[in-house]
Amino acid sequence: MANGELMVVAGEASGDLHAADVLTELRRRRPELRAFGMGGPRLQGAGLERLFDAREISVMGIAEVLPRLPRIWRVFRALVRAARERRPAAALLVDVPDFNLRLARKLRGLGIPVVFYVSPTVWAWRRGRLRQIARDVDRMLCILPFEEDFYRTHGVRARYVGNPVVEQVPAPGAPEAFRRALGLEPARPTLAMLPGSRPSELHRLLPPMVESAALLQRERPDLQIVVPVAPGLDPATVQAAFAARGLHPTLVDGRTAEAVGASDVAVVASGTATLETALMLRPMVVVYRMSALSWAVGRLLVKVAFVSLVNLLSGRRLVPELLQSRLRPEAVAEEVRRLWAPGGEREAQLEGLRALRTRLGSGPTASRVADEVLEVLDAHAKDAGLRSAR
Repeated sequence: MANGELMVVAGEASGDLHAADVLTELRRRRPELRAFGMGGPRLQGAGLERLFDAREISVMGIAEVLPRLPRIWRVFRALVRAARERRPAAALLVDVPDFNLRLARKLRGLGIPVVFYVSPTVWAWRRGRLRQIARDVDRMLCILPFEEDFYRTHGVRARYVGNPVVEQVPAPGAPEAFRRALGLEPARPTLAMLPGSRPSELHRLLPPMVESAALLQRERPDLQIVVPVAPGLDPATVQAAFAARGLHPTLVDGRTAEAVGASDVAVVASGTATLETALMLRPMVVVYRMSALSWAVGRLLVKVAFVSLVNLLSGRRLVPELLQSRLRPEAVAEEVRRLWAPGGEREAQLEGLRALRTRLGSGPTASRVADEVLEVLDAHAKDAGLRSAR
């Protein structure tokens, strides 16, 4: 018989934040609710009994994941064992589909209903997963507007709940106010550099980003650089990489949106941060690089024209994407130069970003997710009550 607990599994910095907002809302409505599973510091702060740290499985790319597979597999088996022993009333699985869809299959076998938050991009690749999702996931909660209809067409019970990033970023405003809040000089030109949230991203993206910053500072000696450092990354590593080129950026503990808001232009690793940058209405250059093997396999499997969320949602090349061999310091610097000056490319990009912000709408996303989770919890409790009454 299931108890009243909720299992929560999130595996990255963004998922940790999204799930923490939901758990906070759930516990506001039902203070007695207990939750256990895997997450980061935000989920733990929201009341999760953390069995594993989200960083245990935070890795991107085929070549990058292979050395970590034994540990990832041990974490997976331990979570299944915990679910079998504790029999939660439901599970909230957040993003990381390679891990969480496998977990959903195991949970279905245990009779534990699954709410999946941040729907996998099966519209872009691996559509073969749709049959498994329809079988193993009780509720699929989408954060991109077009996904609900796509999933429902394929027999999945889906709902667009809004995009949590919209609520998690402050309102866009003048960069000077954000600069003051971060201890930056209000009048100096400012470049934000966002090298990702995973150690593998830092390893591949930080060196060319640092070199491009060095090129730009030679042209603008008064340039100040701000770098948000994601939870789990070593600030000393970031600082040392810049210091080796004579640069001294301001490092910010998280606070990605504020760092972007302080900037004139941002250089951003492809991922959720591109959406944060878009919502802050700051021009950006999107960069990414992974192993040659991961890239080659991805090119075969992924059927989309763009990599960044901003371009995918816009349906056009709104922001430049410098990927793999195109990620060169000179190329990054050149794209940034095009976006510095008012008018021209800068204004065209900002117009597109304003339209995207309007399209994504507003919250309360965490409240909508909480509604879905509570529906599943209550339905499961009712079923359990009926079974015990027989």
